Amino acid sequence: MEDQPKKAIIFDMDGVLVDSEPHHVQIEKKLFASLNLNISDEEHSTYMGKATDVMWKEIIQNKNIDLNIRDLVQQTIEISKIHFSAQNDLAPIQGLLDVLKKCTDRDIPMAVASSSGQEIIEIILEKTDLKKFFLYTVSSELVGGSKPEPDIFLHTAKLLKLKPEECIVVEDSTNGVKAAKAANMYCVAFNGVSSGNQDTSPADIQINHFSELEVIIEKLFQIII
Repeated sequence: MEDQPKKAIIFDMDGVLVDSEPHHVQIEKKLFASLNLNISDEEHSTYMGKATDVMWKEIIQNKNIDLNIRDLVQQTIEISKIHFSAQNDLAPIQGLLDVLKKCTDRDIPMAVASSSGQEIIEIILEKTDLKKFFLYTVSSELVGGSKPEPDIFLHTAKLLKLKPEECIVVEDSTNGVKAAKAANMYCVAFNGVSSGNQDTSPADIQINHFSELEVIIEKLFQIII
């Protein structure tokens, strides 16, 4: 798959573009406490990269509790909107802007494919002034199966009018990496500050800083950025 010429980059958002994962954890922990749900940090980490409705569905099944998924999802969305709208210190991950600017200068198409809700994606990208870099922003809530299913990446590739194998995905979660590989895409695992103990070993390559991504792009796109 590495030999297939690459033509676009698809980024996950939380933990890749912005260190927003701790915010989601904080919001969810407050919700768990308000519902008297005992969710360990280990269990909580398994929901990283999954859409909100999938998380709540699995919690309801695992805990065998009688709660309404739609109500829980809506509650999570509303609290998240208020929370992120009030944040004034959200910033792109260190080194990311250099990559985005260089890719833009070289006309490399870029998109965001996130398990966050579309409204939350828009708020975070507007707050960080990142939206201008991306042709498309896609939420898994709009495309069917949540990560680790490949739906969101396959849908984004269609929007870009490209074959899956022509796309690079940058992910930081177990579920995101699984989704990228299931979509038959080259996957770069970004080990960010909030990635925790996520198993990203199935990815094609691991990086710890975005300067490393520049080298990968130069190789796979056969250009100098």
